[in-house]
Amino acid sequence: MKIYQNLSEFQRLENAVVTIGTFDGVHFGHQKIIRQLVAKAKADHGESVILTFFPHPRMIIDPENQDLKLINTINEKAAILKELGVDHLIITPFTRDFSNQTPEEYIQHTLVENIGTKHIIIGYDHRFGKDRTGNLTDLKAAGVHFGFTVEEIMEQDIHDVAVSSTKIRQALLAGDVSLAADYLGYPFSIFGRVIKGDKIGRTIGFPTANLFVEETYKLIPGDGIYAVTVEMSLESEKLKGKSEKSKLQSGDTGIKPTASTLSLQPSTFRGMAYIGQRPTINGMTRNIEVNIFDFDQEIYGQDIKMNFLKFLRHDVKFTGLEALTLQLQKDKAATLAFFASQDSH
Repeated sequence: MKIYQNLSEFQRLENAVVTIGTFDGVHFGHQKIIRQLVAKAKADHGESVILTFFPHPRMIIDPENQDLKLINTINEKAAILKELGVDHLIITPFTRDFSNQTPEEYIQHTLVENIGTKHIIIGYDHRFGKDRTGNLTDLKAAGVHFGFTVEEIMEQDIHDVAVSSTKIRQALLAGDVSLAADYLGYPFSIFGRVIKGDKIGRTIGFPTANLFVEETYKLIPGDGIYAVTVEMSLESEKLKGKSEKSKLQSGDTGIKPTASTLSLQPSTFRGMAYIGQRPTINGMTRNIEVNIFDFDQEIYGQDIKMNFLKFLRHDVKFTGLEALTLQLQKDKAATLAFFASQDSH
């Protein structure tokens, strides 16, 4: 899949099959539309094109509102769309100038002259142009004039997309990552960089990697403890040595070592994550931390992906570090039991 950061980077196609939207989450509802797009492009010997917007239109129209949180960052979204077989992803900066185009200007300049649209798949309630005055009827009329066809997404499918997006956000904020995964069709994840913390976890036998998420608009699940997997790239020679030690200590934990070269190899680990303000030590900021099982490498500055698989418990304040340690031992046992149940399926 080719990615363009602006319409100006895109080379007009002869036979573009297009859909437009923010596609936040790229959940089951979105995937149905995108598969429809890809199938149509193949049937017409054309190329599939998704036109999306970043920043999100609401960030521009209502910049004072900090409540908007997105399920995907733009990079996460692009990775999922690539897996679905999309040929071209155009990430159009949503600016006030762009939003002030008339519907006629938008159709002629964006869809026809810049993209080369021959077929567009769009929702019955799609609005575009200045003050969102353009609609499906306008698009169909323009199609007759400019020589493209319009395919309407059914009302029920549009409803399912809207409902699913709302339910996913609600589920994540409540910590119900299992329900969110059911709607998404994949585990919710966050990407971030490992930064230095105050190392209190080390003193009680539960060292954690503290995660910094750069994108402030990224939705973070509700406070609590979660069973997670962690994906990162490591030197495989180190990984192999650690893997052998891990097997002796507690059995296979999902680490899949590769050939013992010194190249970086993608690896997946299991662990338990914490999100919250650490009330037991009177924490002042909201932290994202993960205790990676059977792992002792220094990974400061490393970019990692954390997949949320199961909510274990809410965040609570304990009487002290001793009580917290006892609970963390129970949490780890519960996490290991969850993974054991998954392995047995």
